[in-house]
Amino acid sequence: MSACSGDSGPAEVRFHLSKPEAIPYFRELIGEYNASQDDVRVVFDNSSNLQAGFLRGDPPDLGLLNYNMEMARFMERGALSDLSDMPEAERILPEVQDLVDQYATYPGRTSVLPYSVMAASVIYNKQIFAEQGLEVPQTWDQLIEVCEALTAAGITPFYATFKDPWTVGQGWFDYTVGGAIDVADFYAQMNELGTEVGPDSPVSFQKTLSEPVERMTELTGQYINEDAASRGYGDGNLAFAQGEAAMYLQGPWAFGEIAKTDPDMDLGTFPLPMTDDPQDNQVRVNIDLAAWIPEASEHKEAARDFLSFLFQKEVMDEYNAAFLGYGTTTDAAPVTDPRIVEMKEYYDDARFYQGASKAIPLTIPTDNYIQGIVTGSDVDRTLAVMDADWARLALRQ
Repeated sequence: MSACSGDSGPAEVRFHLSKPEAIPYFRELIGEYNASQDDVRVVFDNSSNLQAGFLRGDPPDLGLLNYNMEMARFMERGALSDLSDMPEAERILPEVQDLVDQYATYPGRTSVLPYSVMAASVIYNKQIFAEQGLEVPQTWDQLIEVCEALTAAGITPFYATFKDPWTVGQGWFDYTVGGAIDVADFYAQMNELGTEVGPDSPVSFQKTLSEPVERMTELTGQYINEDAASRGYGDGNLAFAQGEAAMYLQGPWAFGEIAKTDPDMDLGTFPLPMTDDPQDNQVRVNIDLAAWIPEASEHKEAARDFLSFLFQKEVMDEYNAAFLGYGTTTDAAPVTDPRIVEMKEYYDDARFYQGASKAIPLTIPTDNYIQGIVTGSDVDRTLAVMDADWARLALRQ
């Protein structure tokens, strides 16, 4: 690394992180790294506008961000450098690297290395289930039986928070769709069809998603809190922590909020069953953090050195344990937290999918459309509007 610094002092690597709650953790790591050598100085870059930085040719030297469709635009345009020759790339689980490729690829490059994966499914109150003699449902019929038993006992089956559109998209829409269809294959076909998506196309939102979305409305029409339309994410965390419902459709990020009210609450997770075959059950995942180094960086080698530091097994394991993530590498430690360990078998078997709502460009207001459905809009009419939006966007592109 001495060649990077020359005679002008250490190479300065600007490090951009998308997860505010993890800043203290990575600030400590930066301090350890900077103290361990004299050739590179890493500094936090929390103020950059990524799009503006890339357009100006001055992006951060190393990014560790949630990887999604928007970030994939930089990759498919060749703005991210190739990391395939790094030893860290060889450690990434193939099925996890495939999650990156579902959004975009660039010929001959591995430009993004997944750092952590979040798995999400139904959060349930184990105490309520035990008191009511209920087993975790494995099929759609069993799920309805559980909901009916809870209702008969005067217990709200699901706590819903329709006031915040993202909670409807992330939970209700993603879980019902992901439990019923092959999400990656569906969007591969939708992207291939482009402007041809519509009433007569082989796949479409209206044709393919109508049944799971109708089942979603069956749940939201009968088995949720009556004030769901006026309840937001914060309300849901508090109410669920106070035992106001047996189940909650949120990701592991909600556990910390719930624990603020009841740190000893006995919680678990299970995939929302949408068919009569337990083998169809899968968990929703997203790439919590992923690393990349821009082509425009003037300090690629220094950034690579810090990337290697971050990708040490013990560093990654500690992060995942602290933030309830799943490891992305072949040598990652298994999860042990009882709140998420029930998803382990699904993750280990790659029985997972990326959220259906996250594969739709942000110019289509998916979360708002689904919010409209759960608050009374017609399912088929709304899905047909989404088809029209998709075709129009494909035409503009």
